[in-house]
Amino acid sequence: MKRIFLIFLCLGIFSCKGDKSKEAEKNTTSNDSIDVEGLLPDGLMASEPVILDIEEANKLVELPLACIETEYPNKLGQTLENKEALAEPHVLHPAFYGCFDWHSSVHAHWSLVSLLKQYPKIERKEEIREILKKSLSTENIQGELEYFNRNESASFERTYGWAWLLKLSEELKTWEDPLGQELANNLQPLADLIVQNYLDFLPKLNYPIRVGEHTNTAFGLSFAYDYAKATDNQKFLDLIKKRAQDFYLKDDNCPVTWEPSGYDFLSPCLSEIDIMRRVLPKNAFSLWIDDFMPQLKKEDFQMEVGEVSDRTDGKLVHLDGLNFSRAWVLYGLANEYPEQFGHLKSLANEHVAYSFPNVVGDEYEGGHWLGSFAIYALQKSQGKVKE
Repeated sequence: MKRIFLIFLCLGIFSCKGDKSKEAEKNTTSNDSIDVEGLLPDGLMASEPVILDIEEANKLVELPLACIETEYPNKLGQTLENKEALAEPHVLHPAFYGCFDWHSSVHAHWSLVSLLKQYPKIERKEEIREILKKSLSTENIQGELEYFNRNESASFERTYGWAWLLKLSEELKTWEDPLGQELANNLQPLADLIVQNYLDFLPKLNYPIRVGEHTNTAFGLSFAYDYAKATDNQKFLDLIKKRAQDFYLKDDNCPVTWEPSGYDFLSPCLSEIDIMRRVLPKNAFSLWIDDFMPQLKKEDFQMEVGEVSDRTDGKLVHLDGLNFSRAWVLYGLANEYPEQFGHLKSLANEHVAYSFPNVVGDEYEGGHWLGSFAIYALQKSQGKVKE
Protein backbone atom coordinates (compact mmCIF):
# COMPACT_ATOMS: atom_id res chain seq x y z
CA MET A 1 0.00 0.00 0.00
CA LYS A 2 2.84 2.42 0.87
CA ARG A 3 4.52 1.66 -2.47
CA ILE A 4 1.31 2.46 -4.39
CA PHE A 5 0.84 5.70 -2.43
CA LEU A 6 4.45 6.73 -3.09
CA ILE A 7 4.14 6.13 -6.83
CA PHE A 8 0.93 8.16 -7.10
CA LEU A 9 2.41 10.93 -4.95
CA CYS A 10 5.46 11.22 -7.21
CA LEU A 11 3.44 11.03 -10.41
CA GLY A 12 1.17 13.77 -9.14
CA ILE A 13 4.09 16.01 -8.25
CA PHE A 14 5.83 15.40 -11.56
CA SER A 15 2.70 16.20 -13.58
CA CYS A 16 2.29 19.61 -11.93
CA LYS A 17 4.00 21.83 -14.49
CA GLY A 18 5.24 25.17 -13.28
CA ASP A 19 5.43 24.07 -9.65
CA LYS A 20 8.04 26.35 -8.11
CA SER A 21 8.02 24.76 -4.67
CA LYS A 22 11.43 23.73 -3.36
CA GLU A 23 12.52 20.20 -4.39
CA ALA A 24 13.80 17.84 -1.79
CA GLU A 25 16.60 17.86 -2.81
CA LYS A 26 43.66 3.20 7.21
CA ASN A 27 46.72 4.89 4.97
CA THR A 28 48.31 1.56 3.96
CA THR A 29 49.95 -0.43 1.20
CA SER A 30 49.38 -3.67 3.08
CA ASN A 31 46.63 -5.20 5.17
CA ASP A 32 48.25 -4.05 8.41
CA SER A 33 46.13 -1.64 10.42
CA ILE A 34 47.55 1.81 11.19
CA ASP A 35 46.64 4.80 13.28
CA VAL A 36 44.68 6.93 10.81
CA GLU A 37 44.03 9.63 13.40
CA GLY A 38 47.73 10.32 13.65
CA LEU A 39 47.80 11.36 9.99
CA LEU A 40 44.89 13.79 10.05
CA PRO A 41 45.40 17.58 10.01
CA ASP A 42 45.76 19.29 13.37
CA GLY A 43 45.40 16.07 15.34
CA LEU A 44 41.78 15.53 14.36
CA MET A 45 39.99 12.40 15.50
CA ALA A 46 38.61 10.14 12.77
CA SER A 47 35.02 11.05 13.69
CA GLU A 48 35.70 14.79 13.34
CA PRO A 49 35.47 16.57 9.99
CA VAL A 50 38.51 17.45 7.94
CA ILE A 51 38.17 21.15 7.14
CA LEU A 52 38.96 22.46 3.69
CA ASP A 53 40.86 25.57 4.77
CA ILE A 54 43.47 27.56 2.88
CA GLU A 55 46.26 25.29 4.10
CA GLU A 56 44.55 22.17 2.76
CA ALA A 57 43.54 24.00 -0.41
CA ASN A 58 47.18 24.86 -1.12
CA LYS A 59 48.04 21.17 -0.83
CA LEU A 60 45.14 19.87 -2.89
CA VAL A 61 45.64 22.33 -5.74
CA GLU A 62 49.03 20.74 -6.42
CA LEU A 63 47.29 17.61 -7.75
CA PRO A 64 45.50 19.14 -10.75
CA LEU A 65 48.40 21.51 -11.41
CA ALA A 66 50.75 18.54 -11.62
CA CYS A 67 48.77 16.77 -14.33
CA ILE A 68 46.57 19.19 -16.22
CA GLU A 69 49.27 19.90 -18.84
CA THR A 70 50.90 16.45 -18.62
CA GLU A 71 50.02 14.58 -21.80
CA TYR A 72 51.53 11.15 -21.12
CA PRO A 73 50.76 8.52 -20.00
CA ASN A 74 47.31 8.80 -21.57
CA LYS A 75 44.27 6.54 -21.86
CA LEU A 76 42.26 7.78 -24.83
CA GLY A 77 39.23 5.48 -24.81
CA GLN A 78 38.88 6.19 -28.52
CA THR A 79 37.06 4.24 -31.22
CA LEU A 80 39.05 4.56 -34.45
CA GLU A 81 37.04 5.06 -37.62
CA ASN A 82 40.16 4.82 -39.75
CA LYS A 83 43.95 5.12 -39.47
CA GLU A 84 43.77 8.88 -40.02
CA ALA A 85 41.92 9.14 -36.70
CA LEU A 86 45.12 8.32 -34.85
CA ALA A 87 46.58 11.44 -33.26
CA GLU A 88 48.26 12.63 -30.09
CA PRO A 89 46.02 13.46 -27.13
CA HIS A 90 46.55 17.23 -27.38
CA VAL A 91 45.39 17.14 -31.00
CA LEU A 92 42.30 15.08 -30.28
CA HIS A 93 41.48 16.94 -27.06
CA PRO A 94 43.07 20.39 -27.08
CA ALA A 95 41.40 21.39 -23.80
CA PHE A 96 41.28 18.11 -21.88
CA TYR A 97 44.35 16.10 -22.83
CA GLY A 98 46.13 15.89 -19.47
CA CYS A 99 45.68 13.92 -16.25
CA PHE A 100 45.76 10.47 -17.92
CA ASP A 101 42.23 10.53 -19.40
CA TRP A 102 39.56 12.94 -20.60
CA HIS A 103 37.22 12.86 -17.61
CA SER A 104 40.07 13.23 -15.10
CA SER A 105 41.24 16.29 -16.98
CA VAL A 106 37.74 17.73 -16.86
CA HIS A 107 37.40 17.36 -13.12
CA ALA A 108 40.96 18.59 -12.62
CA HIS A 109 39.77 21.81 -14.28
CA TRP A 110 36.77 21.77 -11.95
CA SER A 111 39.11 21.42 -8.97
CA LEU A 112 41.13 24.46 -10.00
CA VAL A 113 38.03 26.59 -10.50
CA SER A 114 36.45 25.40 -7.26
CA LEU A 115 39.51 26.05 -5.12
CA LEU A 116 40.20 29.43 -6.71
CA LYS A 117 36.59 30.47 -6.12
CA GLN A 118 36.72 29.50 -2.46
CA TYR A 119 40.22 30.88 -1.87
CA PRO A 120 40.99 33.77 -4.24
CA LYS A 121 44.34 34.27 -2.47
CA ILE A 122 45.49 30.69 -2.91
CA GLU A 123 49.28 30.56 -3.35
CA ARG A 124 49.41 29.74 -7.06
CA LYS A 125 46.39 31.82 -8.03
CA GLU A 126 47.97 33.61 -11.00
CA GLU A 127 49.29 30.37 -12.46
CA ILE A 128 45.86 28.77 -12.06
CA ARG A 129 44.17 31.65 -13.88
CA GLU A 130 46.64 31.49 -16.74
CA ILE A 131 46.26 27.73 -17.14
CA LEU A 132 42.47 27.95 -17.15
CA LYS A 133 42.45 30.79 -19.66
CA LYS A 134 44.84 28.94 -21.96
CA SER A 135 43.11 25.59 -21.67
CA LEU A 136 39.47 26.68 -21.93
CA SER A 137 39.91 28.95 -24.93
CA THR A 138 37.28 29.24 -27.64
CA GLU A 139 39.56 27.44 -30.08
CA ASN A 140 40.26 24.54 -27.73
CA ILE A 141 36.59 24.00 -26.95
CA GLN A 142 35.86 24.01 -30.67
CA GLY A 143 38.37 21.19 -31.01
CA GLU A 144 36.54 19.23 -28.28
CA LEU A 145 33.26 19.80 -30.10
CA GLU A 146 34.71 18.39 -33.29
CA TYR A 147 35.73 15.22 -31.47
CA PHE A 148 32.28 14.78 -29.92
CA ASN A 149 30.60 15.33 -33.29
CA ARG A 150 32.32 12.28 -34.80
CA ASN A 151 29.89 9.43 -35.44
CA GLU A 152 32.14 7.16 -33.41
CA SER A 153 31.95 9.45 -30.35
CA ALA A 154 28.28 8.96 -29.53
CA SER A 155 29.06 7.00 -26.37
CA PHE A 156 32.35 8.72 -25.53
CA GLU A 157 32.49 9.43 -21.76
CA ARG A 158 28.82 8.52 -21.33
CA THR A 159 27.74 9.51 -18.70
CA TYR A 160 30.59 10.03 -16.20
CA GLY A 161 32.59 12.48 -18.29
CA TRP A 162 29.39 14.17 -19.40
CA ALA A 163 28.42 14.72 -15.76
CA TRP A 164 31.78 16.24 -14.82
CA LEU A 165 31.72 18.53 -17.86
CA LEU A 166 28.38 19.90 -16.71
CA LYS A 167 29.73 20.26 -13.16
CA LEU A 168 32.66 22.29 -14.54
CA SER A 169 30.27 24.46 -16.55
CA GLU A 170 28.09 25.01 -13.48
CA GLU A 171 31.14 25.98 -11.41
CA LEU A 172 32.21 28.54 -14.00
CA LYS A 173 28.73 30.00 -14.40
CA THR A 174 28.46 30.61 -10.67
CA TRP A 175 31.91 32.19 -10.37
CA GLU A 176 31.49 35.93 -9.90
CA ASP A 177 34.70 36.84 -11.66
CA PRO A 178 35.17 38.19 -15.20
CA LEU A 179 37.43 35.24 -16.01
CA GLY A 180 34.78 32.82 -14.82
CA GLN A 181 32.16 34.36 -17.06
CA GLU A 182 34.54 34.42 -20.04
CA LEU A 183 35.40 30.75 -19.63
CA ALA A 184 31.77 29.80 -19.00
CA ASN A 185 30.88 31.37 -22.34
CA ASN A 186 33.74 29.56 -24.05
CA LEU A 187 32.62 26.22 -22.61
CA GLN A 188 28.91 26.72 -23.26
CA PRO A 189 28.77 25.11 -26.73
CA LEU A 190 30.26 21.90 -25.33
CA ALA A 191 27.90 21.99 -22.33
CA ASP A 192 24.97 22.44 -24.72
CA LEU A 193 26.11 19.43 -26.71
CA ILE A 194 26.38 17.33 -23.56
CA VAL A 195 22.88 18.36 -22.50
CA GLN A 196 21.58 17.33 -25.91
CA ASN A 197 23.41 14.01 -25.56
CA TYR A 198 21.57 13.41 -22.30
CA LEU A 199 18.24 14.39 -23.88
CA ASP A 200 18.84 11.92 -26.70
CA PHE A 201 20.18 9.08 -24.57
CA LEU A 202 18.04 9.00 -21.43
CA PRO A 203 14.72 8.19 -23.17
CA LYS A 204 16.40 5.21 -24.84
CA LEU A 205 17.90 3.77 -21.67
CA ASN A 206 15.48 1.03 -20.63
CA TYR A 207 17.37 -0.01 -17.49
CA PRO A 208 19.70 1.91 -15.19
CA ILE A 209 23.37 0.94 -14.98
CA ARG A 210 24.01 -0.06 -11.38
CA VAL A 211 27.79 -0.39 -11.17
CA GLY A 212 30.37 1.22 -8.91
CA GLU A 213 32.38 2.81 -11.71
CA HIS A 214 32.07 5.39 -14.49
CA THR A 215 28.84 4.32 -16.19
CA ASN A 216 26.69 4.44 -13.04
CA THR A 217 23.43 6.06 -14.12
CA ALA A 218 22.50 7.55 -10.76
CA PHE A 219 25.78 9.46 -10.47
CA GLY A 220 25.41 10.83 -13.99
CA LEU A 221 21.87 11.96 -13.22
CA SER A 222 22.86 13.65 -9.96
CA PHE A 223 25.40 16.03 -11.47
CA ALA A 224 23.15 16.59 -14.49
CA TYR A 225 20.33 17.52 -12.12
CA ASP A 226 22.53 20.11 -10.40
CA TYR A 227 23.39 21.67 -13.75
CA ALA A 228 19.79 21.68 -14.97
CA LYS A 229 18.66 23.36 -11.78
CA ALA A 230 21.49 25.91 -11.77
CA THR A 231 20.75 26.88 -15.38
CA ASP A 232 16.96 26.76 -14.98
CA ASN A 233 16.67 24.25 -17.83
CA GLN A 234 13.18 22.95 -17.09
CA LYS A 235 13.06 20.51 -20.00
CA PHE A 236 16.27 18.87 -18.88
CA LEU A 237 15.20 18.89 -15.23
CA ASP A 238 11.87 17.26 -16.01
CA LEU A 239 13.53 14.49 -17.99
CA ILE A 240 16.03 13.77 -15.21
CA LYS A 241 13.27 13.60 -12.60
CA LYS A 242 11.14 11.33 -14.75
CA ARG A 243 13.94 8.94 -15.62
CA ALA A 244 15.17 8.78 -12.00
CA GLN A 245 11.68 7.83 -10.88
CA ASP A 246 11.30 5.35 -13.73
CA PHE A 247 14.55 3.68 -12.78
CA TYR A 248 14.48 3.75 -8.98
CA LEU A 249 11.06 4.45 -7.48
CA LYS A 250 10.12 0.79 -7.13
CA ASP A 251 13.49 -0.32 -5.74
CA ASP A 252 13.69 -1.80 -2.25
CA ASN A 253 16.14 -3.60 0.02
CA CYS A 254 19.31 -2.43 -1.69
CA PRO A 255 21.97 -5.11 -1.04
CA VAL A 256 24.47 -2.71 0.49
CA THR A 257 26.23 -5.61 2.26
CA TRP A 258 27.42 -6.71 -1.20
CA GLU A 259 29.42 -3.50 -1.43
CA PRO A 260 32.08 -2.67 -2.21
CA SER A 261 33.19 -4.49 -5.28
CA GLY A 262 36.95 -4.57 -5.76
CA TYR A 263 37.21 -1.60 -8.14
CA ASP A 264 34.33 0.59 -6.90
CA PHE A 265 34.73 4.32 -6.58
CA LEU A 266 30.96 4.86 -6.35
CA SER A 267 28.45 3.07 -4.16
CA PRO A 268 25.54 1.76 -6.27
CA CYS A 269 23.17 1.98 -3.30
CA LEU A 270 24.25 5.41 -2.07
CA SER A 271 24.46 6.88 -5.57
CA GLU A 272 20.83 5.95 -6.06
CA ILE A 273 19.95 7.64 -2.77
CA ASP A 274 21.81 10.77 -3.89
CA ILE A 275 19.64 11.30 -6.96
CA MET A 276 16.38 10.33 -5.25
CA ARG A 277 17.12 12.81 -2.47
CA ARG A 278 17.21 15.47 -5.15
CA VAL A 279 14.13 14.53 -7.14
CA LEU A 280 11.71 13.50 -4.36
CA PRO A 281 10.07 15.83 -1.84
CA LYS A 282 10.71 15.14 1.84
CA ASN A 283 7.71 12.93 2.63
CA ALA A 284 8.04 10.86 -0.53
CA PHE A 285 11.77 10.44 -0.01
CA SER A 286 11.26 9.30 3.59
CA LEU A 287 8.76 6.67 2.46
CA TRP A 288 11.01 5.56 -0.37
CA ILE A 289 14.09 5.14 1.79
CA ASP A 290 12.07 3.15 4.33
CA ASP A 291 11.79 0.52 1.61
CA PHE A 292 15.16 1.03 -0.04
CA MET A 293 17.63 1.32 2.84
CA PRO A 294 15.80 1.85 6.17
CA GLN A 295 18.89 1.08 8.27
CA LEU A 296 20.27 4.53 7.42
CA LYS A 297 17.79 6.05 9.88
CA LYS A 298 19.22 4.09 12.79
CA GLU A 299 21.55 6.03 15.07
CA ASP A 300 23.92 3.06 15.29
CA PHE A 301 24.18 2.48 11.53
CA GLN A 302 27.68 1.53 10.48
CA MET A 303 29.43 0.95 7.15
CA GLU A 304 33.04 -0.12 7.05
CA VAL A 305 35.36 2.02 4.95
CA GLY A 306 36.70 0.67 1.68
CA GLU A 307 40.18 -0.65 2.45
CA VAL A 308 42.98 -0.16 -0.09
CA SER A 309 45.64 -2.86 -0.18
CA ASP A 310 47.97 -1.24 -2.74
CA ARG A 311 47.89 2.44 -3.61
CA THR A 312 50.26 1.96 -6.52
CA ASP A 313 47.56 -0.03 -8.35
CA GLY A 314 45.35 2.27 -10.41
CA LYS A 315 42.24 0.10 -10.03
CA LEU A 316 42.59 -0.94 -6.40
CA VAL A 317 42.99 2.69 -5.39
CA HIS A 318 39.45 3.30 -6.64
CA LEU A 319 38.35 2.38 -3.12
CA ASP A 320 39.76 5.66 -1.79
CA GLY A 321 37.41 7.36 -4.24
CA LEU A 322 34.58 5.22 -2.89
CA ASN A 323 35.23 6.53 0.60
CA PHE A 324 34.96 10.12 -0.61
CA SER A 325 31.86 9.54 -2.75
CA ARG A 326 30.15 7.66 0.07
CA ALA A 327 30.98 10.58 2.34
CA TRP A 328 29.48 13.21 0.06
CA VAL A 329 26.20 11.25 -0.13
CA LEU A 330 26.08 10.86 3.65
CA TYR A 331 26.87 14.56 4.17
CA GLY A 332 24.15 15.46 1.69
CA LEU A 333 21.58 13.45 3.63
CA ALA A 334 22.69 14.85 6.97
CA ASN A 335 22.71 18.44 5.73
CA GLU A 336 19.26 18.31 4.11
CA TYR A 337 17.47 16.17 6.70
CA PRO A 338 19.40 16.56 9.98
CA GLU A 339 16.51 15.31 12.10
CA GLN A 340 16.54 11.94 10.32
CA PHE A 341 20.12 11.58 9.14
CA GLY A 342 22.28 13.94 11.19
CA HIS A 343 24.02 10.99 12.82
CA LEU A 344 25.51 10.02 9.44
CA LYS A 345 28.01 12.90 9.56
CA SER A 346 30.32 11.01 11.89
CA LEU A 347 30.27 8.02 9.53
CA ALA A 348 31.08 10.30 6.61
CA ASN A 349 33.93 11.80 8.64
CA GLU A 350 35.36 8.32 9.21
CA HIS A 351 35.37 7.61 5.48
CA VAL A 352 37.14 10.87 4.72
CA ALA A 353 39.59 10.29 7.57
CA TYR A 354 40.69 6.95 6.16
CA SER A 355 41.52 8.20 2.66
CA PHE A 356 42.32 11.89 3.01
CA PRO A 357 45.87 11.48 4.39
CA ASN A 358 46.77 9.53 1.25
CA VAL A 359 45.52 11.91 -1.43
CA VAL A 360 48.90 13.56 -1.95
CA GLY A 361 51.80 11.21 -2.66
CA ASP A 362 54.64 10.82 -5.16
CA GLU A 363 53.74 7.31 -6.27
CA TYR A 364 50.02 7.48 -5.67
CA GLU A 365 47.98 6.20 -8.62
CA GLY A 366 44.96 8.29 -7.64
CA GLY A 367 46.77 11.60 -7.91
CA HIS A 368 45.36 12.51 -11.31
CA TRP A 369 41.72 12.30 -10.17
CA LEU A 370 41.20 11.70 -6.48
CA GLY A 371 41.77 15.28 -5.37
CA SER A 372 38.51 16.23 -7.07
CA PHE A 373 36.64 13.62 -5.03
CA ALA A 374 38.25 14.85 -1.83
CA ILE A 375 37.42 18.48 -2.59
CA TYR A 376 33.80 17.71 -3.41
CA ALA A 377 33.37 15.60 -0.26
CA LEU A 378 34.89 18.32 1.92
CA GLN A 379 32.64 20.94 0.34
CA LYS A 380 29.62 18.79 1.14
CA SER A 381 30.81 18.35 4.72
CA GLN A 382 30.71 22.13 5.11
CA GLY A 383 27.43 22.55 3.24
CA LYS A 384 29.06 24.60 0.49
CA VAL A 385 27.60 22.69 -2.47
CA LYS A 386 24.37 24.00 -3.98
CA GLU A 387 21.91 21.55 -5.54
